[in-house]
Amino acid sequence: MADTPKRALQTQLIHGQNRSKSWDYNHHVVPPMTASATFRLEGSQRGAAGFFQFACDRVNPDREVPIYIYDRLDEPTRGMLEENLALAEGGESAVAFSTGMAAISAILGVLCQSGDEIVAHHVLYGCTYSLLTNWLPRMGVKTRFVDLNDEKALEAALNANTRVVYCESPVNPNLELIDLGRVRAALEARGEARPQLVIDNTFATPYSQRPLSLGADVVLHSLTKGIGGFGVDMGGAVIAPHALKNLLKMYRKDFGGVLSPKAAWDVLVMGLPTLSLRMEAAQRTSMEVARWLEQHPKVKTVRYPGLDSFPQAALARKQMVSPKGEFAPGALMYFEVKDPAGEGEPGARVIDWIATHAYSITLAVSLGQVKTLIEHPFSMTHSSLPEEEKRASGVDPGGIRLSVGLEDSADLIADLEAALEQA
Repeated sequence: MADTPKRALQTQLIHGQNRSKSWDYNHHVVPPMTASATFRLEGSQRGAAGFFQFACDRVNPDREVPIYIYDRLDEPTRGMLEENLALAEGGESAVAFSTGMAAISAILGVLCQSGDEIVAHHVLYGCTYSLLTNWLPRMGVKTRFVDLNDEKALEAALNANTRVVYCESPVNPNLELIDLGRVRAALEARGEARPQLVIDNTFATPYSQRPLSLGADVVLHSLTKGIGGFGVDMGGAVIAPHALKNLLKMYRKDFGGVLSPKAAWDVLVMGLPTLSLRMEAAQRTSMEVARWLEQHPKVKTVRYPGLDSFPQAALARKQMVSPKGEFAPGALMYFEVKDPAGEGEPGARVIDWIATHAYSITLAVSLGQVKTLIEHPFSMTHSSLPEEEKRASGVDPGGIRLSVGLEDSADLIADLEAALEQA
């Protein structure tokens, strides 16, 4: 079979790599799924060779089919997915995990050891914040939280112990963008001691943003979200340089956060091939919904990268670009409901009405699915952040996160209009 030609990302996500050493035959139109936790070995020498080759740089993976031993080490379906994830992000390698949080834990566990420090953006997903504040300190890893868009604050937070600068962009939940080029330039000024820039790209997906081309060293994803697309499996991935691949695979082996073959197959066969079409459709609807919300008298503000009123509109058009070079603002937005009477948590009242009465919008955490999902970050996904920290960083009691799916925009607007009447 010929080498993989240069084609549009939409086409490549459907067909993947023409050559895959993760499987020793290639006649399947749909990639196969393994269903065995362990693999037969023809003799002890093959078993010994398999253990030697696992996470070993002395073996050329482009020339040798892996010797599979046990699912927790490696298996072919997950291997094929990893090849395509690296292709989607323009990275050298990818390692898949059981969840997005397992992927985050792995890369921070590989890059940091006791005495090291992380500098993180001051607004993060609640579980990531909990990992950085509750668990990594037990291992001697400290995190400093700053506004990464404040160059002076970033410079002040960096020191000789800083190993990682960590962020999301767009940020969960308020859709703030991090100027990745500017952050990378600040890190480059530190020379050989430069920390690694690690970014969670879950909100944008590789369709809307490819951070490695913008200055990031490592990209993370929750495969449960936009890449998976259908909400049927959990998963996570780290896209990183070859130099980190074996360490990540060893970490996964020893800590056990392995993506199952079934979950890998779902993302490989259903999620990645439909990513471009899903994102294009969801973005069109998102723009209509965001513009409607922006003019509603009960809505205080709307943060959506596609709006001209978005505070970082110029940066959005620079960073959030499809593989075709078109502006790709994504399918997530954050809006705040007014509370003129000071009754408290107007967002929760809107959410409660939707949970009971709406047809086209579902109250549920997660995002990036074919169904439109809504949630109240202040009391739900970001509840682990201290209240004063949430308010200081713009996570408001009236704030609502909306992940737009593939429904008709008129139906979504009708449900939102009815819900806002209750606010």
